[in-house]
Amino acid sequence: DLFAFFKVSDNDKHSRFKQAVEKMQKQAFFQIKEEAGKGFKFKSIVPIPYVEWTDYNDEVKIEFHREIMPYLINLKKNFTQHALSDIAELNSKYSLILYRWLSMNYNQYEHYSVKGGRRAEQVEAYRNPSISIKELRIMTDTVNSYKQFTRFNNDVLKTPLDEINAHTSFNVTYDKIKKGRSIDSIVFHIEKKRMADDNSYKLDDRAYQEDKKQKSRNEADLLKQAMESKYTRLLLDNMLLSPYEMTDTSLMAGLQAHVYPLYDELKALRGLNGVKDHLSYVRAKQEAYSKRNIAKYLKKAIEQYLPTVKLQDLEQPERAKVRGKGASHE
Repeated sequence: DLFAFFKVSDNDKHSRFKQAVEKMQKQAFFQIKEEAGKGFKFKSIVPIPYVEWTDYNDEVKIEFHREIMPYLINLKKNFTQHALSDIAELNSKYSLILYRWLSMNYNQYEHYSVKGGRRAEQVEAYRNPSISIKELRIMTDTVNSYKQFTRFNNDVLKTPLDEINAHTSFNVTYDKIKKGRSIDSIVFHIEKKRMADDNSYKLDDRAYQEDKKQKSRNEADLLKQAMESKYTRLLLDNMLLSPYEMTDTSLMAGLQAHVYPLYDELKALRGLNGVKDHLSYVRAKQEAYSKRNIAKYLKKAIEQYLPTVKLQDLEQPERAKVRGKGASHE
């Protein structure tokens, strides 16, 4: 689901996912201002300090910092929920800042429109929120930049809003409010796109579902091949794989996709007995093997061994002619 969300293809999904995660970790941080006693308490939190994944299955572990959890748990209460699919399409930092602020206001509009608890003019103010230029500069961290309003208007307002209108579920316009000869504040007008305007989202959803079906078919093919493979039997014989682990479809598909092709390379160099010899050696060194990472362990073992075999064949060509006699790991 994460690979699909980040729109990474099968061919380079791990490298592109790594880039997406690194970008997310560098850019994602929360600055929180809370009343405390006679003044305010300020917090800066990096919410995602740890991400872990492998190149042999599609399991991803994302660990959130404990200090951010109270805020995440109360997202709905604080009206800061927004669609991840919207954010994924926004590239400008000003687009992200404005989208989050506009989304927070519109969420309150939707909430109080249904639940009540606010006067009609207050509810409408959430759909048409106003912010002073001073506050907007603080929010976008542009207090000391874009001194000319023309540049500020283009780079911090117009261009980001064009991106928001193109890629999210909002259509947003704005009015500049003057005080004297200067622009004092901005009033935004937020409209939710109607379903008829959302064909692109429906198409994206259909494409996503079709992609999921194709991945499921690919995994099923890999699983079938793995169950029929002679290498699976050899792993069972050497107690490197258990019947219980064979019920893990992701594990078996991962072995077929990433480990068994390397066994084919070894078989071409040393014959099937060479593969058997390698697995016997791996079995003897099993104290280093973790049941949780069997595919990773087997992949690492064969990746480390294959270059040695190839080097032996380069240095001693007569060894390459020998098939089925095994080879020492020493």
